[in-house]
Amino acid sequence: MAKALGLKQHVLRYWEEQFPTLRPLTRAGGRRYYRPEDVALLTRIDQLLHREGYTIRGARQALSGKGGAPDLAPPPAEAALPPMRTRGMPAEEEIISAIRILRRHLETIRGRLVAALED
Repeated sequence: MAKALGLKQHVLRYWEEQFPTLRPLTRAGGRRYYRPEDVALLTRIDQLLHREGYTIRGARQALSGKGGAPDLAPPPAEAALPPMRTRGMPAEEEIISAIRILRRHLETIRGRLVAALED
């Protein structure tokens, strides 16, 4: 499963600790089986953390719907950015990537404000 999602196994184990709703089936020997709903949740967590810049706490709140952080719809495919890789990334690329993420956040906030004012 880790390879299919492009993540390391230890990251999946850490997310299982941090997100109580993520509970894959475990069999003898500790082997984990991820159901389709687990895969969907892992994909959403990856999107929140690596593409939208949420913290673990913020992603947990967004997934639970608490703290006024609604569950966000996935961004359009053309707007998706690859995960940030800070190791070996030149400073300029890292800054540009961070600005893109910030811009998407601001566009999302603006859209929510417009929708709230229309209600």
